[in-house]
Amino acid sequence: MVAALWKATLISGLLSVALGVAALVWPGKTLLVTAIIFGAYLLVSGIAQVAFAFALHVSTGSRVLMFISGAASIVLAFLAFRHFGEGYAILLLAIWIGVGFIFRGVATTGTAIGDPELPGRGWNIFFGIVTLLAGIVMLASPILSIVTLTYVVGVWLVVIGAFEIGSAIGMRKDAKG
Repeated sequence: MVAALWKATLISGLLSVALGVAALVWPGKTLLVTAIIFGAYLLVSGIAQVAFAFALHVSTGSRVLMFISGAASIVLAFLAFRHFGEGYAILLLAIWIGVGFIFRGVATTGTAIGDPELPGRGWNIFFGIVTLLAGIVMLASPILSIVTLTYVVGVWLVVIGAFEIGSAIGMRKDAKG
């Protein structure tokens, strides 16, 4: 079992380093691939939401929200696919991430402020505010932010991969010893 574990960890580490280096060397291509996956995600999730709007037994308000959200996702997917060469899909991806950060930041901060018994309440408020600010920065400068995020993720993947490779080597030594 340990032999399989160290090998899997080594492969994971090598893949992480390779993906991180690719993101650092080819940030534009990395963003394009991510944007294509993002467009496909929007299309599939949009179709599912529209289908659920008609299939699930939920309130009328929930049904309408699901339908609107699904339809908007489908429209965004088609816009992303139609305008790939113009960087439009990357812009949509950056905006989507920014809006997601804002929603998460507001929800996390609001929950932490509203619940005085929440464990780690101060850290949750701090995290929520930082996430909210990150979303505002993403929306204020979406292209620069998404490129910067690509570099940060690239570096992070290389670091994680290096630690996984080190861990795999340590596991292998322990298994032999």
